[in-house]
Amino acid sequence: MIINSKTIVITLKIIFKVIEVKRVPLGIEGLDELIQGGVPKGASILISGGAGTGKTIFATQFLYNGATKYNEPGLYVTLETNLKNITWDMENFRWDIKKLQEKELFKIYKLNLAEKDSENIEEEVLEELNIISEYIEKVSATRLVVDSTTSLAMWIRGSAAMRKTLFQFTDGLKKLECTTLLTSETKGGKNDISAFGVEEFVVDGVMVLYLHPPHRTIFIRKMRGTAQSMSPHPFEITENGIVVRSKEEVPWEGIKL
Repeated sequence: MIINSKTIVITLKIIFKVIEVKRVPLGIEGLDELIQGGVPKGASILISGGAGTGKTIFATQFLYNGATKYNEPGLYVTLETNLKNITWDMENFRWDIKKLQEKELFKIYKLNLAEKDSENIEEEVLEELNIISEYIEKVSATRLVVDSTTSLAMWIRGSAAMRKTLFQFTDGLKKLECTTLLTSETKGGKNDISAFGVEEFVVDGVMVLYLHPPHRTIFIRKMRGTAQSMSPHPFEITENGIVVRSKEEVPWEGIKL
């Protein structure tokens, strides 16, 4: 018997068949079929990768699909200094973000740490969980995005304090009972999973995006309770967002960074 990635996936599907796991479809073409139709409901998923790999597009597409395809309200938490950049990026894909905001299916919350007390920044970061929780309750959000944990951690002095706070913050997000995507910017290497080596141990799943011009690749590093593809797959960013070519596989040696 020849054992390959497809054989492993089939075996895992048999193992998980008796386990009823409620799933939330990401709605990204070609991706859900690689993870049994979606991520586990209420799971926290890390979307990591180097600059320009498509992390923010991935995250906003997750919320947009939730609102338009499944009528699921979403909250986008950003450390971006200019909120117009977010709406502009989404409108480039012909996503009518304003209409969704009017229907309260899409909400943006700007987490501005520049206005916080720098002497107690760790406590300030954790207190943001209460504000995020209030926003979630206000719009009945079931989908949540935090973009990005990298920017969040950069405000915290000292590596030990940063790792501890980031761990507590990420763990606190899981208690909000939303299906959550967190983005993390890495240096872009093949073995880079997160920016600080903490996030991947708290979350339920990790998807890594690679950019090796002119190619883009996604690898599902882990997905709790899921029979997942064990191979990297090519993807592209179209005028409608990200599309994963699930029928194609990319050998590791083919990812040249």
